[in-house]
Amino acid sequence: MTYKKGHLTILLILLSCIAYAQQGTLKGNVIFDTNEPVLGAHIVLTGNNLTKETSTGIDGDYSFKNIPFGTYNIQMNSLNANSLTIEVVHNSSKDIHNTVIKFSEYQDLEEILVKSKTTKEKIEDEGFAVNVIETKEAGLRNVQTNELLRTSAGVNIRQNGGLGSDVQYSLNGLSGSAVRIFIDGIPISVYGSSFSLNSIPPSMIKRIEVFKGVVPGYLADDALGGAINIVLHKGAKNNLNASISYGSFNTLQTSLNGLYRFDKSGFTVKASGFYNSSDNDYKVSGRSVVVTGLGGVQTPITARRFNDAYESVGGMAQIGFTDVKWADQFFIGLTGSDDYKEVQHGAFMTITPYKDRFLESDATLGSLTYQKRDLFTKGLDVNVHGVYGTRNRVVNDTMPWAYSWAGERAIDYKGDEYKYTWLSQQEGGPTLATIKRNVASIRSGISYEINDNHKILLNHVYSGIDREDSDEMKSLLENTFVGTRDLNKNIVSVTYELNAFDDRLKSNVFWKYYQQKTVNIDPDLGTDSNGNQQIVEEITESNNKDNGYGFALSYEVIPNISILASAEKAIRLPDETEVFGNDGDNVVANPSIQPEKSKNYNLGFRFGNYTIKKHDFSVSTNFFIRDMTDRIGLPIETSLNVDDETILYVNQGNAKSKGIDVQLDYTFNNNFGFNFNVSHFDLTTTTDRGTKIDIPNTPFFTMNGSLRYSFKDLIQKKSQLNLYYTMYFTDEFSYLTPLGSNVVGDDFFKVPQQLAQDFGASYAFPNRKLVMSFDIKNIFDEAVYDNLSVQKPGRAFYLKLNYTINKF
Repeated sequence: MTYKKGHLTILLILLSCIAYAQQGTLKGNVIFDTNEPVLGAHIVLTGNNLTKETSTGIDGDYSFKNIPFGTYNIQMNSLNANSLTIEVVHNSSKDIHNTVIKFSEYQDLEEILVKSKTTKEKIEDEGFAVNVIETKEAGLRNVQTNELLRTSAGVNIRQNGGLGSDVQYSLNGLSGSAVRIFIDGIPISVYGSSFSLNSIPPSMIKRIEVFKGVVPGYLADDALGGAINIVLHKGAKNNLNASISYGSFNTLQTSLNGLYRFDKSGFTVKASGFYNSSDNDYKVSGRSVVVTGLGGVQTPITARRFNDAYESVGGMAQIGFTDVKWADQFFIGLTGSDDYKEVQHGAFMTITPYKDRFLESDATLGSLTYQKRDLFTKGLDVNVHGVYGTRNRVVNDTMPWAYSWAGERAIDYKGDEYKYTWLSQQEGGPTLATIKRNVASIRSGISYEINDNHKILLNHVYSGIDREDSDEMKSLLENTFVGTRDLNKNIVSVTYELNAFDDRLKSNVFWKYYQQKTVNIDPDLGTDSNGNQQIVEEITESNNKDNGYGFALSYEVIPNISILASAEKAIRLPDETEVFGNDGDNVVANPSIQPEKSKNYNLGFRFGNYTIKKHDFSVSTNFFIRDMTDRIGLPIETSLNVDDETILYVNQGNAKSKGIDVQLDYTFNNNFGFNFNVSHFDLTTTTDRGTKIDIPNTPFFTMNGSLRYSFKDLIQKKSQLNLYYTMYFTDEFSYLTPLGSNVVGDDFFKVPQQLAQDFGASYAFPNRKLVMSFDIKNIFDEAVYDNLSVQKPGRAFYLKLNYTINKF
């Protein structure tokens, strides 16, 4: 009898172990009866001695990992629905428990309600000076990704003209290559100019993370002034989205992206593509926009740009597996893009614009992505993303005739058509300069969550460029000796994260190692000691190494009021263009340029997110200091000639930026939305003469605001009309500092105050699959300028259709 009891005990233990071993991810989806996903609903799972909490994401999805099979109660709480509890039987990780809840305009809450945090709120509460921009709504409108970024505090988009023109991103006064752009953590520079933020429609983007000054370790790169990380949609939810937009200046923009996953195998196919084109023939005026007549008399005119057309096409295709036992994501992909860009003028708008100077670029890249949470053991996460391929660029400039802003051949003082002595639009002679690049980038990361309070991360990014320059317009002998340019960069970061005091304290401490090697090889004919001809290689190389470190800290003083502080010693290594130059962007090479360094400090406060009855609001502020040495930029001591068509990046010396950002977000009854932000700072340097001056070409004071209002059931039941208004204010600034010049005064280089205003409307049809939007940019046709006083487009009209299938 004792023997049998022992066997029975063992049998029960084994059955218990087997039952316990049967566990998996419990998944669910919550939508309103209006067919809209429920975002930010608080989900509580109870049963089998378990209590777990989470919140729904942007698609209404939620999940609980490692849940033993059995029966559970799931309670759902949303601001726009009555609380609901359902019972589910969990016996497979493949099942998705779908729930439809009745939409209600407003639940009667007499007190402040603290909601569970969304992904956006969690990122913004980590201690970094970071803004998170969600793009779900914007993806349905006729807005570019760059326009979304402009609505974020401390962000200024510096664009030299219309669609496809050169863009620089400024964060708290630091711009250009000091600000790094990433696509899912991979530097966007790898993809080349034909795949830019202008090219990626918001519908392909899940969110945009903007880190100002201090950059977390997992974005391992030399981002001195901050980073912008574009997070693309990765979910394994079947969907298809297509959009087409047409508007002023013959501007056409289309995009198509979709995903399909086979439930049984997890095999997943993702693809996306885009096509953009514009004539960019908007009107311009100003002191450089003139027609020169007989006797050299210059007459100011209002002209249309005539050599500024842009066209780009590109796409991504990926196949692999999602949400399978051995990988959360595994994809092999191919990215291809091609663009054509006409060049209207050099770095400045001069009185003799270009004609028939244009750039052609293409890129073909293969990619590999692997992500797995809880690899081998719980808490161990691994991600690897690699890109390898080729990028090419051609500068075509063979037209010898000078042109005026009237689009006609220029005449000299005698009335004769004028031909440049150098026989091309830009000085230096005719060119078909070709840059061929082999590029590679590998980002890898390992993180281990020791427990709920401690986490360690190790990240590494490698970037390599093997570049070859040639020019078909040069002689056969000159093209025999083709110059090569090599750049290899490694950045390693180690991060420790701590959560304490019931998640009220969050800290992040990191260390970074920077290493970059550049090699310029220019072969030429020389002679040896005996006077015999031989090939001589002129080699210029550098090998820069340095360390950086920093921390980010947030502390929730009372619920929804937090203090955030961060600091970093940051290094920015010179990029390919600054070291090797680039004919297409009118940049001269500077192989001796040195890395720049900065001590970055942020101190901020975040109030909210609060909900008081129908009102939802938050306020955030950030005080910042950027103390830089060997800052990279344009020469400050300008003897610089504004008629010069090229630019040279140099180490300007020491510089300091300090200021404040403030951002306010407010919504009422989920119908009315208001966003406002202001940024003010000063950016100064001391010249070789000991004079302290403002660094030119930098707007020091900007304000942006936007309004949104929604009308439901207008014209058709279950339809929605959204109205939008946005304003952008930029205070006056000087684009050059005329030190030592007796020819012109300071006002000559002033860019005046600017106020641009946009209006938009979008109408979502009852099935919510089709959305039509109409936008007016720069409503009052104000003259707006940017980098080096280059004029941007005036008033423009756009119409867009967006069609989405979320389930099929």
